[in-house]
Amino acid sequence: MSPVYWLSREGPPWFPPVSEALKEPDGLLAAGGDLSVERLIAAYEHGIFPWYAPGQPVLWWSPDPRAVLYPEELRVSRSLAKRVRNSGFTTRLDTRFSAVIRACAAPRSADAGTWLTDEMICAYEQLYERGHAHSVETWRDELLVGGLYGVCLGKVF
Repeated sequence: MSPVYWLSREGPPWFPPVSEALKEPDGLLAAGGDLSVERLIAAYEHGIFPWYAPGQPVLWWSPDPRAVLYPEELRVSRSLAKRVRNSGFTTRLDTRFSAVIRACAAPRSADAGTWLTDEMICAYEQLYERGHAHSVETWRDELLVGGLYGVCLGKVF
């Protein structure tokens, strides 16, 4: 069994090889470090992402296999395409990044929490300000009704 690596807040944003990630829990690779733009970019460049709860150290994950979506393989049913066309939805990019990530962080029910802590939101807002994070937003009648955010490195989002 591989160890979980402890990352220092000082020094370069280093990560162990993703081949060292634990099988159980699925993909746990390291703990600690920080959420600096440099560390987040180093993580995403290697298929690593942070995911933790309040009160925990930052936990870094790289499950195998990772889900990969290829836009050219997306198949939209005729009924869904018709509904989208006729429902007054529009799509915008990067017009309300902070609103999107904060909506994603909102609990969906009274007993549900969120993994998007204030520290995480701040870190992703910094990635956005530096041009590495983006939002895809769904609008209807000038009201933001849905969206997603993500990190973009090269041709990968």
